[in-house]
Amino acid sequence: MNLLSSANRKAIIEQLDNQHFDLAVIGGGITGAGIALDAASRGLKVALIEKNDFASGTSSRSTKLIHGGLRYLKQLEIGLVREVGQERAIVHQLAPHLVIAEKMLLPLIEGGTLGKIGTNLALMVYDFLAGVESEDKRKMLSAEETKTLEPLLRDDILKGGGFYAEYRTDDARLTIEIIKKAAEYGAISLNYVKAENFLYDESQKVKGLSCLDMDNGERFNIHCDYVVSAAGPWVDKIRKVDQSLTGKHLFLTKGVHLVVPHERLPLRQSVYFDVPDGRMIFAIPRHKITYIGTTDTPYDGDINHILTNQEDADYLLKAVNNMFPTVQLNNDDVISSWAGLRPLIHEEGKSASELSRKDEIFESPTGLISIAGGKLTGYRKMAERVVDEVAERYEAAGKGQLQACHTNQIDLGGGPFDHGAAVEAYAQQVSQQVQKAGLPESTARYLVYNYGKQSAQILEDLRSYPDDVVVALARAELKFCIEKELTLKPADFFSRRTGRLYFDIQSIRPVLSAVLDDFQNTFGWTQEQYEQEKSYIEQSMYEAANFEYSKMAKPS
Repeated sequence: MNLLSSANRKAIIEQLDNQHFDLAVIGGGITGAGIALDAASRGLKVALIEKNDFASGTSSRSTKLIHGGLRYLKQLEIGLVREVGQERAIVHQLAPHLVIAEKMLLPLIEGGTLGKIGTNLALMVYDFLAGVESEDKRKMLSAEETKTLEPLLRDDILKGGGFYAEYRTDDARLTIEIIKKAAEYGAISLNYVKAENFLYDESQKVKGLSCLDMDNGERFNIHCDYVVSAAGPWVDKIRKVDQSLTGKHLFLTKGVHLVVPHERLPLRQSVYFDVPDGRMIFAIPRHKITYIGTTDTPYDGDINHILTNQEDADYLLKAVNNMFPTVQLNNDDVISSWAGLRPLIHEEGKSASELSRKDEIFESPTGLISIAGGKLTGYRKMAERVVDEVAERYEAAGKGQLQACHTNQIDLGGGPFDHGAAVEAYAQQVSQQVQKAGLPESTARYLVYNYGKQSAQILEDLRSYPDDVVVALARAELKFCIEKELTLKPADFFSRRTGRLYFDIQSIRPVLSAVLDDFQNTFGWTQEQYEQEKSYIEQSMYEAANFEYSKMAKPS
């Protein structure tokens, strides 16, 4: 049975309900996905559930960089910088179509975070800890060289620059590909399933989950030997259900990103720059757009519905206009946005920006294992540490010897590609195909950076749709995502599978009716369900682009 087809949802739930698992994972973000792959690849029988869509929380709302955390050197978190710095190269090797080399420019300014000597030293240490290859090692630039690289920079305070290596990704696509790879090792993962309660044995040890299918309201149980909660901002809520919320707890901070058309902020490369309050933020060009972020403020609101507000926008727009004074962005330039939460570990007396990004594992008296904190870049090592904990218990119980972690050798879906140059070569092949089909050349990069070699299946299916070619492409993508990526709702498709909601929001409206029709035909929606899903997408577009849409009537 295809474990990745939403058409098989009922049968997948029957397997979750009837089988006994070694490990159940709560949370389908990057950490939970990484744990499922690590555990399944070592030989454990794994179930994973996510109450919304995969990557619908923090793991689709990051700065979308696999980066080494240069700023953590300032906090002397040497171990963290070493680990995530080295992980960048590994994850790039595993999925070079999803983790793409991206040069980063760090302007040096009067009164900035670091002077030229300090920046040179920091980048040198950064290169050393991360094991950066010679061609990607830092370069220190004069003010003139920096301005030549990025003419939009403010020159009255510019003292020079640093040029160094980072990697760009799509966090949600990366999560989905890890889920798919875990399925190849037998892991059963399902979205829109909520863990309502725990099942306990006579010794009050966790031995399973009481679950609710959020799609149809039916309940079922998952029986297992071990449970891991990788629920991000919801970790403390789950510990509370287990009555084990004691000791350390989460401190949630909000991070917002704004999206503007590339022509309004036409950067030549990514820039990591100082903000007057002492923080630093990114401005990253990506296809048709440039996005800016992030904020870092304490958050105590509804963790299921995080929105960008005017204060967030003002902060980021002011920062950009201060560093790139000729662009003068305003609310009307913002075409989309996203806001997410960082599940950090509370430390008394520290501000949001000062809190460590290290991950921590909590173990409750019931045997529940929870993990929080950490960074997107470090997901694989976080998973390794958690599965090592499970493996220790598994082996101590006399159940056998598990393999060591080897996820650093498991290529992710869409490949394999030997290196970034091979991805570029493949994109050139796809470019010829899309142009022949009547699509713009840029479609090739969009497809390859989203799906890798899986693009071939989408282009093959495109021929079977008689629509306008743009609509046909969306329908072919949707077919692939429903059959291969457990896509259940339009929001899954427009946000987490294709990134359109954030990176190409204007492309949604022309294909929306056809996509909704295909969902209705595939899943047998009533007209009421159709209207509900349509309304939800329109509301999501309104909230993502509320600055653009503030001049329009809010959708009903």
